[in-house]
Amino acid sequence: MNITLITVGKIKEKYLKAAIDEYSKRLQRYCKLDIIELQDEKTPDNASEKEEIQIKYKEGENILKHIKDNMFVVALDLNGKMLSSEEFSDYIKDLGVKGESNLAFIIGGSLGLSQEILNRADYKLCFSKMTFPHQLFRVMLLEQIYRGFRIMKGEPYHK
Repeated sequence: MNITLITVGKIKEKYLKAAIDEYSKRLQRYCKLDIIELQDEKTPDNASEKEEIQIKYKEGENILKHIKDNMFVVALDLNGKMLSSEEFSDYIKDLGVKGESNLAFIIGGSLGLSQEILNRADYKLCFSKMTFPHQLFRVMLLEQIYRGFRIMKGEPYHK
């Protein structure tokens, strides 16, 4: 299985980079992982709703350039479906069985994802109704993908 993370924003914190590197290394035995970091657009303080929509649109255009036609796109969105770790594992497994072997997980910038990305998404996933920094969320997503593969293989990890 090929998994691509397309993320808006660069990771600056060493501890987050270390965690991302660790889960990327762990995932090598289960899938081919590619992480694409895109630059976020600067959001002025007190940006208007129109400005925010335009910023999300620009980020979305940049994301779309990296989505290939054969990718099954999972957008991380607060309005998406929430799954348990076991359900997430089953979902990834079912996609593979159905021939969807190129998954793209999209993490937007601080304002979220543009409507264009949400429209392109094949599935919308929500981890929580809470808001997380997108840098930290990348670690959380990688951990859940790793956990999902461990569950699929019946390997000890999820407790």
